[in-house]
Amino acid sequence: MDSPAVIRRLHEHRMWANRQLLDAAGPLSPEQLRQTFAIGQGSVWKTLCHLYAAEYVWLAALEGDEDPLTPGDARGQLPGNQTGEGAMSSLAELRTRWEELEGRWRSFLDRVTAESLERMVHKRSTSSGAGRSHGTREVDVLLHICTHAQYTTAQLVNMLRQLGCERLPDVMLISLARSEAAEAAS
Repeated sequence: MDSPAVIRRLHEHRMWANRQLLDAAGPLSPEQLRQTFAIGQGSVWKTLCHLYAAEYVWLAALEGDEDPLTPGDARGQLPGNQTGEGAMSSLAELRTRWEELEGRWRSFLDRVTAESLERMVHKRSTSSGAGRSHGTREVDVLLHICTHAQYTTAQLVNMLRQLGCERLPDVMLISLARSEAAEAAS
């Protein structure tokens, strides 16, 4: 498997894991969605919105927008506080927007080549060195998005566990691979 194919596989897993998280959060009450935790972004809802926002702004940066903003967020917020939460009011709306974003991601990932992975992507930071523009190789941005998603997914699963969810989402890449193999065999 070549580098672009590995990158596409990691992002396919990220998108699949996002759907597992949304499915797991579906049965939660509004109170449970917004229950405060001392991890992640502070609640299941805010952490899901943060995952969406990160994927949105990084895709915009990969597409050439050096200072992207998630719809509903405002300039002048505290660094790292852009969550995309302002534009959405329900899991159904978040799911719809995430499905649309997945389509844009798939289109972008279909165009990734070994050469494009070496190009520099410029983005203004909202966290470390807030306000400063950084240039980063496309491959590192694409890997960052997946490692950020894994880290944040672990926080979400921990919150779901603390909420007493009976069926925690199985978000491991090996689980995706095994389900694909089972589906292909049937």
